[in-house]
Amino acid sequence: MIVRATFGATRIQTNRSRLQRPPADRRYALKLQAMASGGQGGSERTVPRIVICGGGIIGAATAHYLAEKGFAEAVTVVERHEPACAASGKAGGFLALDWNDDSPVGPMARLSYRLHEQLATQLGAERVGYRAVHTLQVIGVEKPPAGGSSTRLRGSEKLPDWVDGHVVGMSEMGDPTDTAQVHPHKLTTALLESAVTRGSRLLQGRVEGLQLEEMAGRDDTGVEAGKAGACRVTGVIVDGVVIPADVAVIAMGPWSGVAKEWLRTSAGSGNDGIGASGEAADCSASRSLLPGLTITGQKYHSVVLRPHKPVTNHMLFTGFKYASGRLVEPEVYPRPDGTVYVCGEPQTLPVPPSAAEVHVEEQLGNNIRIVAGSLASCLAQAPVETLQACYLPCAPDGLPVIGPVPQCQGAFLATGHTCWGILNAPATGLVLAEMIAEGRSSSCDVTALSPSRFAGGRQGNARP
Repeated sequence: MIVRATFGATRIQTNRSRLQRPPADRRYALKLQAMASGGQGGSERTVPRIVICGGGIIGAATAHYLAEKGFAEAVTVVERHEPACAASGKAGGFLALDWNDDSPVGPMARLSYRLHEQLATQLGAERVGYRAVHTLQVIGVEKPPAGGSSTRLRGSEKLPDWVDGHVVGMSEMGDPTDTAQVHPHKLTTALLESAVTRGSRLLQGRVEGLQLEEMAGRDDTGVEAGKAGACRVTGVIVDGVVIPADVAVIAMGPWSGVAKEWLRTSAGSGNDGIGASGEAADCSASRSLLPGLTITGQKYHSVVLRPHKPVTNHMLFTGFKYASGRLVEPEVYPRPDGTVYVCGEPQTLPVPPSAAEVHVEEQLGNNIRIVAGSLASCLAQAPVETLQACYLPCAPDGLPVIGPVPQCQGAFLATGHTCWGILNAPATGLVLAEMIAEGRSSSCDVTALSPSRFAGGRQGNARP
């Protein structure tokens, strides 16, 4: 594993067989003076050692908000490759205030939309690629119908001039009061920098499991340790080395499903997690705390074009008919830096072992370019800066999985955000930071998104 002193810095420890320990005076080794509720006196509490597994936008947002709460030096973020190397660096970054109002995600989405505005002010709008936008639904065709008019439809004056292709229908979906955008890769790295510059660590390495230990009796968080083999987190295993930890946040996107096997325990005594040696316990003698959890991925391709002609802040959600008759729905997002992001061609495929093994199909990228060029001539010959693909994490019920793992003190999940991961990342990070630092979430009720729904009928706890 590689420890980085500051975000993007050179290696300060390259011996993969040993973990560089932080100085003894790190904040998490100290006692904090915390005022008791109601302001009556003070009480000491030990700051937990926190390991965030995953350097995507969810992990980055969690690290940022923990730093905001004074926990920066308690946090280690572990990323196998590079920060934002998967969907957090390859997504479009579209934000909508109220498009999730009919879902249990609605309150969190509204909160997160406002948090994006705050982050743009705090971190710099230009730095993270944030701006308010117009959002349109555009219906287009590769070729106009035989004998049909080649002129644009009546009412298309609401389209920006650069959308000059064969458009046969359009409607407004949002305006700058309720839709916006951000550059996901830029925001993810800015959030990580926010935490690392205040004392957090960014560690490059592969998370291989959790070290758990059985608990006896009931702890102060309300976990019934003596019932059904409750346990606590004592470490995270990275490249065969155990990093001591009191809290582990699993935020590894579509790869978070491995936690189902990491989070195992038994009704008996002893350590049923993965031990300090890094060897997995005998699964035949243990049970999963989340037997119903399965995280899959939906694959999307995208291209980033750089047209010679400036384009306006109009996001296009399209319905497009190829000359062959095939119907597709690519999305076109102009960005403040002059590029245009276009995505589409969804596929339901098995998630590869790592982000580095995501295969890019050139033909699917070409398909997306055809759509973009048919809708806007300035995109037809625009140079391709990037052709890429990523997997969006999906839970069985289509909702995010956010919060503490029942019967396992210190274990948290944050995954399954589907196509709304960028939008909901700030709220997810804030909620997790509140749960870890304060024992409960005060900003938003995410009970409906709790991992406890996959715990075989057992009810999860609201506290870690």
